Amino acid sequence: MYRHFGEVDAAKTSPLYERVAVALSESDEALRAIEAAPARKRHPTVILAALHDLALAGRAPALAAAYAAADGDAAAGAAIDTLLRMTDSVVAIAVRRKTRTNETGRCAVLYPAIAEAARRVGANAVGLIDVGCSAGLNLNVDRVGITYSNGQSLGDPSSPVQLSSSIVGDRPIPTRAMPEVVARVGVDLDPVDVTDADDARWLRACLWPDQPERVARLEAELALAATAPPLLLQGDAVEVLPDAFARVPADALPVVTTTWALSQFPLESRLRFLHRLDEAAAGRAVAWVSAEGVGVAPTIPTLGDRRASGHSIIGLAVFDGSALRAEAIGRCWSQGRLLAWLAPSVLSG
Repeated sequence: MYRHFGEVDAAKTSPLYERVAVALSESDEALRAIEAAPARKRHPTVILAALHDLALAGRAPALAAAYAAADGDAAAGAAIDTLLRMTDSVVAIAVRRKTRTNETGRCAVLYPAIAEAARRVGANAVGLIDVGCSAGLNLNVDRVGITYSNGQSLGDPSSPVQLSSSIVGDRPIPTRAMPEVVARVGVDLDPVDVTDADDARWLRACLWPDQPERVARLEAELALAATAPPLLLQGDAVEVLPDAFARVPADALPVVTTTWALSQFPLESRLRFLHRLDEAAAGRAVAWVSAEGVGVAPTIPTLGDRRASGHSIIGLAVFDGSALRAEAIGRCWSQGRLLAWLAPSVLSG
């Protein structure tokens, strides 16, 4: 598994982790140390993030120095040495944490979809509820700047967080601005608090050390989020959603967002999630914006696409009393780095 991760997964984007992972795969002592972790916590992304966390915390200075110098050979030796000397610490971090990839790159998908939801309902204000929020970075969707490859742009051009997305096909993105965001609520089994030093360090640890652009962007995202931390609700989404809806003012449209979160739910829970949205819509309109694998989001059409086809469907569902309008408004790849808008272009403006 470690050799495959190094030679296949990391080789294209992280020469540093390629070298470290292969070195771990070739060390019997290192592999025995990794086996001290529960089976589900032995994956390279988890163990490497735990080692990175120790380096960032100042507890593995040789590894930190090798990472800073992007020296693959030195990093490989230091990683094995750290793992053998601090096996208990590595395992403890791996057991307590789960890897996080919830970056604001998803906002390139969310922004136009949320604006479209508000347009359809005629809402002048929205309350965002992000299910599976991790650190809640997606809840700042209106506070980032987004540039698309066709020259279109959305959001705040002066924001410290600037994102880009490539457009697939010739249909433009709706350029309607999002209305005022009056509530930002995150729901997660284990939410990450960006104002907590240990939590923020873990987010940094989940990035690969030799990807400076991603590191710089995360720093900007963390700084932006810290200026207006979202409300984080811990617990199962199906159980917590009623509380989340109660945090959105009555004159605002609640917009629930799920980005590759529902695949973690069994089908029964996904259907109960849908029922929660329907219940909330008894008193006011509710919108749900989703970016999920083909066939994962209930009621969202699959457009005839096959499951596990390598892309995701962008869905928009509006619950209004007894009426439900659900459709697929786009496709995306690589968590929003490529986007194809499908809704009619007349909705732009």
